[in-house]
Amino acid sequence: MTDVSNELMYELLKRIQNDISGLKDGQKDLRQDMLSMRNQFHLLQGDFYSMRGSIAHIEDRLDRIENRLELRELAEAQSRFEPHP
Repeated sequence: MTDVSNELMYELLKRIQNDISGLKDGQKDLRQDMLSMRNQFHLLQGDFYSMRGSIAHIEDRLDRIENRLELRELAEAQSRFEPHP
């Protein structure tokens, strides 16, 4: 059986410590990426809600325009049947 020296143990512990340090750095990078993606998602969600509001406003305006046109068409249709002086 091989004799395990303190120097060998020290080198192994240094390698393990370096590996763990690398994992921690990678985890920090992943966390930053996730936070960045979350922020972008919230921005997209805000844009989506803004677009929905704009579309609702456009639909309201379109409804008003259609109502006005129907009233105008109804008045024109009625004027054809009314006697002219």
